[in-house]
Amino acid sequence: MEKEKAGRRKVIYLLLSILVAAGIWLYADLTSGPNKTPQTRTWDYQDIPIEYTYESTLTDRGLMLVEEGTDQTIDLTLESTRWLLANLDRSQIRVTASLKDVTSAGEQRINYVTSYTDSKFNVNTVQRKNASFGMATVNIQELYSRTIDVSCELVGNVAESYSAGQVQLSHTQIEVQGQAEDIDPIRYAKVTLDIGDSAVESVVQDLEVQYYGENDQLLDKSGIYSSVETVQATLPVFVTKELQLVVDFVESPGFRRRSTEYRIEPSTITVSGDATQLKNVETLRLDKYDLSELGTSASQNFTTTNYPIILPEGCQNLSGVTRAALRIRFKDMASADVLTENIEWKNLAEGKRVESLTESLLVRIFGTQKDVAAVTGENVTVTVDLSDFSNASGTYTVPAEVAVSGGDIGISGEYQVQVTIREGEATPSEEESPEEGTVLPDEEEEGQPS
Repeated sequence: MEKEKAGRRKVIYLLLSILVAAGIWLYADLTSGPNKTPQTRTWDYQDIPIEYTYESTLTDRGLMLVEEGTDQTIDLTLESTRWLLANLDRSQIRVTASLKDVTSAGEQRINYVTSYTDSKFNVNTVQRKNASFGMATVNIQELYSRTIDVSCELVGNVAESYSAGQVQLSHTQIEVQGQAEDIDPIRYAKVTLDIGDSAVESVVQDLEVQYYGENDQLLDKSGIYSSVETVQATLPVFVTKELQLVVDFVESPGFRRRSTEYRIEPSTITVSGDATQLKNVETLRLDKYDLSELGTSASQNFTTTNYPIILPEGCQNLSGVTRAALRIRFKDMASADVLTENIEWKNLAEGKRVESLTESLLVRIFGTQKDVAAVTGENVTVTVDLSDFSNASGTYTVPAEVAVSGGDIGISGEYQVQVTIREGEATPSEEESPEEGTVLPDEEEEGQPS
């Protein structure tokens, strides 16, 4: 039993010894002792890619960076603690070289800078051996430029009864730049527009530019530079349609389209235009027509109003007719004079009383014969608005509003009612009279013969 316990203690002591030794080794690696001066190591990183910036600035100056003769990678020797270097992956190292200050052609040396994508690695914790800046060789050449034509190859077809126009390109020529050996073989540039099967509307696409040489051979685009990478191609697709001519009728009480008979001459026109624009178009609106312009005569003859035919933008009138005529009349229209004694007022000021001197009013109405025949004086109400007479007393002629209940009835003319406004509330005897607002005939004075 004692031997087993002694054996376990030996194992524990051994593990503790290993941990202490590892700690001492780590401490010694990171520092040189009590003064904690870092113990550095070096590590070689090979073939780190160089990223060149401001290439567009070169292009603006008529220059270009040529791959041949230009350093594409660099070998680095970095110095830091063993711990940091063990955790630094080559993918975290970034080498950049700026072309911003390059102003002439030729092979030359420019500075490159080392940086890191992880913030724990920086110029203070990881240093380049010997210097923080290095030099890379670049080959700068003058740009050779040419202007070449751009064509469009059309693939697909339009649907039956549709037709296609001419393809329109945003660029029919583009300028290409590069080395003469890359630019000279170019004979033309081309884009390919695929409109699919049975296209029924216009097609607009942004297409990648491809370069072709002798015998229509597709060329490699590397080494060819242009500010135009894509060209917009537009293929207009046209359709021929017959459109119904229509007029928007403005209705009001008594003036209803259902009470009319009308025709538009011609009733349709044939147009050709962009299929996208005419896709959901079946009618062509001429203008508005106010039915109150017809008047109220039941036996009125046809009235003719002419309208110009204005086509949707980009469409062609195949019929050749430029004006259309609306011929219209009322097929069912009657009018009548109705006498009403229903005269009311509203908005009488507090502390005022009113007396109507107009006992009845003859109102002219119109509508269909059936609706007009059904109207009596009980259906007609005349209302006087006294809002503008809140501080007035005396006799006035006031505009009146006329309304008819039942049927679709219009009112002809303007109406007025004469009223007398006095100070003071209505007397109890007046309050017991029929409902407020209804004007009664003046009572005969007591003692007067009837």
